[in-house]
Amino acid sequence: MSTEPVFLPDLVSELAIPADGTLSRTLYRSDSVRLVGFAFATGEVLTEHSSALEVTIQVLTGRLALTLGDGPEVELDPAGWVRMPPRLPHSVRALEPTVMLLTMYSPRPG
Repeated sequence: MSTEPVFLPDLVSELAIPADGTLSRTLYRSDSVRLVGFAFATGEVLTEHSSALEVTIQVLTGRLALTLGDGPEVELDPAGWVRMPPRLPHSVRALEPTVMLLTMYSPRPG
């Protein structure tokens, strides 16, 4: 594992929002964490899915509607943050052009 710092000065500039569709790009990867950036056009959806890993979602620009498990749909904008445990079903819908950062955490060796 590298002991050097990693500096990403402007995550939003790494992800151009498409006119329609969704763009995803791995921005950083190590043994313990992976950062994936998503750029959504308005109305784009990630249908219900789950991750085997713990994840967090942070909106960098724009606004998302999230469904987390059996809960009601909630909105997330750049002031908010969401942590999801492994295997929680969830879906994502862009309410406007949006850039999102997904952080995936690898389990610590036991």
